[in-house]
Amino acid sequence: MIIRRAGYGLDQPYPSEITPRAVFEERRQFIRQLALGSVAGSALWEMANREAHAQTASAQKLVASPNPAYAILDKKTSQKDATTYNNFYEFGTDKSEPAIMAGSLKTRPWTVSIEGEVKKPFIIDIDSLLKLATLEERIYRFRCVEGWSMVVPWIGYSLSHLIKKAEPTGNAKYIEFVTLDDKKQMPGVRSPVLDWPYTEGLRLDEAAHPLALLTFGMYGEVLPNQNGAPVRMVLPWKYGFKSVKSIVKIRFTKEQPATAWNKTAPREYGFYSNVNPEVDHPRWSQASERRIGEDGLFARKRKTLMFNGYPEVASLYAGMDLKKFY
Repeated sequence: MIIRRAGYGLDQPYPSEITPRAVFEERRQFIRQLALGSVAGSALWEMANREAHAQTASAQKLVASPNPAYAILDKKTSQKDATTYNNFYEFGTDKSEPAIMAGSLKTRPWTVSIEGEVKKPFIIDIDSLLKLATLEERIYRFRCVEGWSMVVPWIGYSLSHLIKKAEPTGNAKYIEFVTLDDKKQMPGVRSPVLDWPYTEGLRLDEAAHPLALLTFGMYGEVLPNQNGAPVRMVLPWKYGFKSVKSIVKIRFTKEQPATAWNKTAPREYGFYSNVNPEVDHPRWSQASERRIGEDGLFARKRKTLMFNGYPEVASLYAGMDLKKFY
């Protein structure tokens, strides 16, 4: 059986084990029916949208120093597009649903547990984590495995600062990241679309690369809930699903950690998931991409760049067959 997932970037068929989420569609259809059926229903629909987007409208400013060493010259994606076109399955599988549904996420208080193969395991609250190093604004390309891309001004600091504080032991070879898993706050985790909680991982040397950004904000403001508040990773040379959101655990491990999408569809989503125009997804080409905001009738797709245009990470993979280690 093959199903189609509504809102999927390329509208590709999905295998039967990736099931649609009834919870979200029921709610959305109910509100739509009310809106179509009455003035009161229409007001409810508008109220739901206002409530969902309130977090963006009332966002707090986040002071950071621009770092020109990490500022590409491409035109930035509009803040509206970057905050309303999202993949965050904990709040729905349609691109618009995270912005509508993520208002339920409470980002204070929030702690992140640092554990595993480290000399100094600790739990740190989000405000202390924000002060661990100087915040920088970095303008990065962001490439989704689905074939679309953005250019986003993120705010954070290199993950290497946190790694240094944790003091990994000689046994630490990888880092596993774990997202919050809370059915009350995140209705999407009631769906079997993935094996929750969402987990991702990196080799330790990848995690320590200066480009790996522990991220707290975007567009001069704190992260909106739908974009992974209050803390996420941004890994600009890898496909977007590697940039795990709403992190609650960072675990240093001896063995390569299992990751959410690799467990669900290992043939399609490898552990490394570096942007590589020469390695196609099994169901579509990765040689080109569409830039969000350039969706006009005559808009041309862009050529996908190796490592998404960040050649400074190439040395991390010297001698590796990147078609095998995709």
